[in-house]
Amino acid sequence: MGLAVTQGGAVHGVDARIIKVEVQVGGGSLKYFFVGLPDAAVKEGQHRIESALKNNGLKMPRKKIVVNMAPANLRKEGSAYDLTVAIGILAANDDLKAKKNISDYLIMGELALDGSLRPIKGALPIAIEARRNQYKGFILPLQNAKEAAIVNELNVYGVQNLQEVIDFLREDKILEPIQVNTRDEFAHNINEFAFDFSDVKGQKNIKRALEVAAAGGHNVILIGPPGAGKTMLAKRLPSILPPLSLHEALETTKIHSVAGKLPSDTSLIAVRPFVAPHHTISDVALVGGGNNPQPGAISMAHNGVLFLDELPEFKRTVLEVMRQPMEDRRVTISRARFTVDYPAGFMLVASMNPCPCGFYNHPEKECVCAPGVVVKYLNKISGPLMDRIDLHVEVTPVSFERLTSKEESESSLVVRQRVIAARDIQKKRFETTKNVYSNAQMPANMARKICLLNQAGDLLLKTAMKRLGLSARAYDRILKVARTIADLANSETINAEHLAEAIQFRSLDRDSWAG
Repeated sequence: MGLAVTQGGAVHGVDARIIKVEVQVGGGSLKYFFVGLPDAAVKEGQHRIESALKNNGLKMPRKKIVVNMAPANLRKEGSAYDLTVAIGILAANDDLKAKKNISDYLIMGELALDGSLRPIKGALPIAIEARRNQYKGFILPLQNAKEAAIVNELNVYGVQNLQEVIDFLREDKILEPIQVNTRDEFAHNINEFAFDFSDVKGQKNIKRALEVAAAGGHNVILIGPPGAGKTMLAKRLPSILPPLSLHEALETTKIHSVAGKLPSDTSLIAVRPFVAPHHTISDVALVGGGNNPQPGAISMAHNGVLFLDELPEFKRTVLEVMRQPMEDRRVTISRARFTVDYPAGFMLVASMNPCPCGFYNHPEKECVCAPGVVVKYLNKISGPLMDRIDLHVEVTPVSFERLTSKEESESSLVVRQRVIAARDIQKKRFETTKNVYSNAQMPANMARKICLLNQAGDLLLKTAMKRLGLSARAYDRILKVARTIADLANSETINAEHLAEAIQFRSLDRDSWAG
């Protein structure tokens, strides 16, 4: 009766835990037992393992086989344990004849029936945990090798099939560890953008609004008729945001790795993500969760932009569950047996038509909506959600003359330099304040201390509040945005012109809007 122990990993949230797979062969007639809270995909692995062994000239032991996955109180999910179990069965039945100590290696991969390996989810967090536990190496499918190899001081071996793993452990074949220079990879891709602000003709006021939003980390909503360029502008926002730090890049890559959505040719996400879910998305798909919890769209947009196109078309319940994560910058999924945290520090960009027909306030076309319909349409978005959006920007269609103009627009790189300079000012301002990194994150009491107005500015804001009918909730938002505009101008004080520009960005708070 033989016993062998192999090592695997399980993803919990965006982190991983080591799973010890104990395999005992012998002591009875042919039976196969999986214990340690495995799900159906893990149990079904016995059939994949048997076929893979047979197709590689090996045999499944015709004896009692017990596979225990420890810790036994943690649920094991997915097909990534196939290779871990297969090597354990061979070792326990004394068929492996390994010269290397298999317990020194973390082994994972899904087996095809012919013994080839398919990629797994969560390779990066598992690799980080393998390094922390000082394993000699991590053996996994070749498709995941570059992703895992960004973890320094860990030998990562990418393999294509079961036979390669057996030959490596027997020392019949030498595998070279996959090498990835994390810093070079990061530096090479940090400025790779598919879209650029220079592609957009006209719309200088909208570009300016997005520059302000990027500089202060402000959420923004774009309101305008169909075809005015709302989506086109939103897609270019990541190109003017400050570049990811290496720590942020690793954090973002971990989330995409856990979700299994990391591109096969990518080892490290070096640019800020842009996530644009369809308005039919469910609340679980947006914030994360499910029976086997997975990151939602807001976590996939962590350190980047979440774009909600046609905001009033989203179900109200979907938008409401997003409110708390917007404040906390993380989402907690609670179940009876466990709780999972996912990061959710995203910048929200939303767009909407001003009314159902789309032409309210259009300079040329007439709105055909009935009286009261515009207000009803806007009321689909709750007040608490609108409270979390700092900039309301009206987008008007571009004229034919401007569209065909040969005048060159500012590139994203030029705008980005101004944004980075403004963020550096905020970094110094909040270096002693916990969990505040930009002007948008300032609580109301801090905003009133930091965003001090002179007498002229105070008078201007008071007059604007009365004449434009701005709501009380607009007051703190205007102060924060004005502080960002002053930072862009490298001004220590908030001047009247900074305040005047900030007031322009509160369209939906005016009594005149929508009649």
